[in-house]
Amino acid sequence: MNPLHPCLLFSCIIFAMSKKTSDKKGDKKSPWPRIKNRRARFDYEIIEKVQAGLELLGTEVKSLRAGNASLEGAFAQIRGSEVFLCGANISEYKQAVGALQHDPMRDRKLLLHRRQIQKLQTHVLQKGHTLIPLALYFHKGWAKCELAAAAGRRAFDKRRNIQKRQQQRDIDREMRKSR
Repeated sequence: MNPLHPCLLFSCIIFAMSKKTSDKKGDKKSPWPRIKNRRARFDYEIIEKVQAGLELLGTEVKSLRAGNASLEGAFAQIRGSEVFLCGANISEYKQAVGALQHDPMRDRKLLLHRRQIQKLQTHVLQKGHTLIPLALYFHKGWAKCELAAAAGRRAFDKRRNIQKRQQQRDIDREMRKSR
């Protein structure tokens, strides 16, 4: 019988200790940031969500991986049979040479199937509906945009939601006290 070399035995132990103990679906954390449009869920009523690919330049990808992006004031537009992300700010990549830099505020093409575009088009044609990005993230190494067809909320709708949240917090607080 061949005994294992002590170095191999030690590396096997370290490998076994470093493996995840749980295989829950939610445990998988992406090493790249997820840029969220937090204001969108407050200002709009989300009707339908869709995941779209992003057509980016090399420096945009590197800047997005570094988390240098903002979706504040961003929206999507349907032009002909294509969808574009407008108003999203992906900052310049600091390590790139000036000639290779991208325009931070340029319109970026979103990659969707024709049927998805037609479905979004029907939402946009309705009065008060628009397309807004909810998040920018990476999925299996590809840049993605979570796009939503949404209807704008009025001020009283926002106040009602704030009131409901406050009531739910009060109920939860009382439930914890009674335990």
